[in-house]
Amino acid sequence: MVTLADGGGGKSAAELVEKIFLPHLSNPILSALSDGAVLPKINGRIAFTTDSFVVDPIFFPGGDIGSLAVHGTVNDLAVSGAKPLYLSAGFILEEGFPIEDLEKIAKSFGEAAKECGVLVVAGDTKVVARGGADKIFINTTGIGIVPDGVDISAKRAGEGDVIILSGTIGDHGTAILSRRKGLNFDSPVVSDSAPLNGLTAVMLEAEPDIRMMRDPTRGGLAATLTEIARASGRGIVVEEDLIPVNENVRAICELLGLDVMHVANEGKLVAFVPKNSADKVLSAMRKYPLGRDAAIIGAVGGAPGGTVEMKTSFLGRRIVEALVGDQLPRIC
Repeated sequence: MVTLADGGGGKSAAELVEKIFLPHLSNPILSALSDGAVLPKINGRIAFTTDSFVVDPIFFPGGDIGSLAVHGTVNDLAVSGAKPLYLSAGFILEEGFPIEDLEKIAKSFGEAAKECGVLVVAGDTKVVARGGADKIFINTTGIGIVPDGVDISAKRAGEGDVIILSGTIGDHGTAILSRRKGLNFDSPVVSDSAPLNGLTAVMLEAEPDIRMMRDPTRGGLAATLTEIARASGRGIVVEEDLIPVNENVRAICELLGLDVMHVANEGKLVAFVPKNSADKVLSAMRKYPLGRDAAIIGAVGGAPGGTVEMKTSFLGRRIVEALVGDQLPRIC
């Protein structure tokens, strides 16, 4: 079990780092165990992001809080057009947390970082008294480099741009909800938690002038589209029948009265692409494993500026808006 001494900076804390974290996260920069990481010189524009992960449960179908923390941070860099390079990790542990679970998470974190091609170059561990946290929280920072000629911004979304979604929506949120509520299905829903940097690299190689990319995490696709519409001042129209949804996810959402447009994702992205490049980008995405279900779901234009409208299956239209709060708290 984790004890308060493990976060105290003394012998017990050093043993925790040496026995749990270094075997799974080690590299020459981290292994120096300095107070700060000294990184090689970076030429170009730097992308920087920070995030915190409090998902409940910490182990879920398709991943755990460790891999999720890496994927979430890497994806924020990737959809900014950056090549992810470095991560930091801060672990907030509750007294009494099982050491065995901590090692599983550290291993998962390290394996995910290697899969993404990033180095974990700095870290920290703190322990709070029982009840001061819920098992484990992870805070991350990510650094990447943006290639020349890439300019990802919602303000660049223009009239006629095509909107491409990389795959089915709602997988992560329904996987978490199913585990949390103890729902069992013949074909269980698995989280889509995955790194998107390989997919974004393929997309940018096909078309460096992609206008905007975003991963629709908390708040789902609805929140992402409304944020982009407001930031760009453009109207957006999407078609319900074009949005890919796993049938099990659809069934769970119908059972629980959820709108899948608001359900979180952790391994999908939405991209705004020049109309004359859309087919080229879509073809490149479908040749990549994480983009095999990619689909064009709509376009910029055809709605009042700053709003999102959906053409429904019943040939009508409805306004798509973000929820006021979280549909499902502690989703990531």
